[in-house]
Amino acid sequence: MSLLLTGSSGFVGQAVVSLATERRLNVREVVRTKAGAQRANQRETQTSRFWVDAINGATDWEGAFEGIDCVVHCAARVHHMHETEADALAAYRSINTEGSRHLAQQAAAAGVKRFVFISSIKVNGEATPPNQPFYADDKPNPQDPYGVSKYEAEQVLFDIAQQTGLEVVVIRPPLVYGPGVKANFLTMMKWTKRRIPLPLGAIYNRRSMVYVDNLADLILTCCIHPNAAGHVFLASDNDDVSTTRLLKTVAQAMRRRAYLLPIPAWLLTRMAQLVNKPQLSQRLCGDLQVDIHKTMGQLNWQPRYSVEQGIAKTVSDYLAKKSHLAKKPYLTKKP
Repeated sequence: MSLLLTGSSGFVGQAVVSLATERRLNVREVVRTKAGAQRANQRETQTSRFWVDAINGATDWEGAFEGIDCVVHCAARVHHMHETEADALAAYRSINTEGSRHLAQQAAAAGVKRFVFISSIKVNGEATPPNQPFYADDKPNPQDPYGVSKYEAEQVLFDIAQQTGLEVVVIRPPLVYGPGVKANFLTMMKWTKRRIPLPLGAIYNRRSMVYVDNLADLILTCCIHPNAAGHVFLASDNDDVSTTRLLKTVAQAMRRRAYLLPIPAWLLTRMAQLVNKPQLSQRLCGDLQVDIHKTMGQLNWQPRYSVEQGIAKTVSDYLAKKSHLAKKPYLTKKP
């Protein structure tokens, strides 16, 4: 099988390239920048490249689909937690919605059989009540411009599928973690390594996550499985964790103690409200669960790695990189 992969230099895309080449699939990477090309060249994989200036409603895809069986569309304008842009929705739509529309139309016209779209759990919403997870067939309820643009892209793609026969598959992952992870997960590892006491020792919420190699495995399953076409699938490690358990697992992987203060969740929520940070409270104390029984049953798929295994690999990579920098002081920032 031959794949055209967008977002190949990104966090998820790199995992897809590694696993696909390990399984001897042919991969053509869509490259937009010199930095992306350099990352592609650094990998010990044999892939071809297709250069574009940008991914939007006017991208020139001529020649991209020759010999391609399936498009895996990972590229997106990513979610910005502190988005302040007045016309944020238009910016997201330009790439996430119109870019996906144009890519799928061109792929269908070229005779590509299948199109796997990496969407987001934000299409379902931002939170779930306790023990009431999101399901793949729930009514969408996106709450921010990023989620709206992803939902609109899904609708557009299924419309194209009806019109052309292109087999569309949608995957909605929650938080993705793994070696090289950034943002809040990286911050959490930094805090744990520095032994910073955190008021998160009594948080008994439930949040779904997915290890990046589990997601890559699901993506490749959706490229080939006959029962995938025309469906939306949710992704996770099938083991929801509390904030407290997550921090303890990270500390255990570092072989150190987690310094967690047992502050009640209701008090943290109230404090976040007082400083006008309700979203921070939701991320730390709230629930966001997904049910993947449809994914596992319909695709005969199981996560390859447990939460503990995924976190151990993530922490090991983080510590190795810290050790490498420590041995080269000229690469570290001055105090």
